[in-house]
Amino acid sequence: MQDEFPSVKAAVVQAAPVLFNKSKTLDKACELISQAAGQGAQLVLLPEAFVPAYPRGLSFGAVVGSRSLEGRKLWQRYWQNAVEVPGPATAQLGAAAKEASVFLAIGVVEREKAMHGSTLYCTLLYFGPDGKLLGKHRKLKPTGSERLIWGEGDGSTLEVIQTDFGRIGGLICWENYMPLARSAIYQKGVEIYLAPTADSRETWQSTMRHIACEGRCFVLGCNQFVRKDMYPADLEGIEELTQQPEIICRGGSVIVSPLGEILAGPLFDEEGILLAELDLADIARSKLDFDVVGHYARPDVFQLSVNEGPRP
Repeated sequence: MQDEFPSVKAAVVQAAPVLFNKSKTLDKACELISQAAGQGAQLVLLPEAFVPAYPRGLSFGAVVGSRSLEGRKLWQRYWQNAVEVPGPATAQLGAAAKEASVFLAIGVVEREKAMHGSTLYCTLLYFGPDGKLLGKHRKLKPTGSERLIWGEGDGSTLEVIQTDFGRIGGLICWENYMPLARSAIYQKGVEIYLAPTADSRETWQSTMRHIACEGRCFVLGCNQFVRKDMYPADLEGIEELTQQPEIICRGGSVIVSPLGEILAGPLFDEEGILLAELDLADIARSKLDFDVVGHYARPDVFQLSVNEGPRP
């Protein structure tokens, strides 16, 4: 019976991009994918907004009632280093996934193709080991000041993807605090839940463990490790970082079992790759006493309606 349940070696990559530099960040991402595969990984996850940056600590020159020229120039730099999907960046990432023979998920800042100066989205991309782009998820609700720089995704990108070793999918950062969004993913039968984030607080670990217990799924939490000196010296608005700590983001990447047990991590205060063997039989065993969309559900009382139509 054990043969009915595949296993997969998963890698969570905690690293910083070459901030605001798409080309160099893509090269670094490809190297990290290769390193993870060299350690036996079959599934590789990189953080939220890895290409080209999560712009922590920057205001883009915006306050209520006015915007600055310097902030607009920073926006221009951010837009110019964003990723078109599909496009040259996705081709490079797909080639890296194919060369490493891994399933890859990576966070990018996406811009609409062929629209000059268009809205940006915080997006999670999925690639197969054949290098094909399997799908994407756009963050439904940017948090706080993220709403200045990113637009909102729609229900058409609530992806759960069937792979040889199980169904993978998930949500980005504080989307994971949205119970109905989580429920939409659970309804699609997610088995390996991906949670790229920018939240490095200790409380985030509780969220990762809760989702694992609630969804009876493996959870891969993935964050960046970023120091202040990694920001480009000529970056517009760089003076805003003066009051920031030397370590801008501590990380906190983690891998959790379907019963909420930590399998690897959490990793703080350094770059690194977390690895864990995920035995999908653990999911079946965990559902003896709880199945959020199965025997523990009450569809006669609660029903969830999800609009999965595209809203261009």
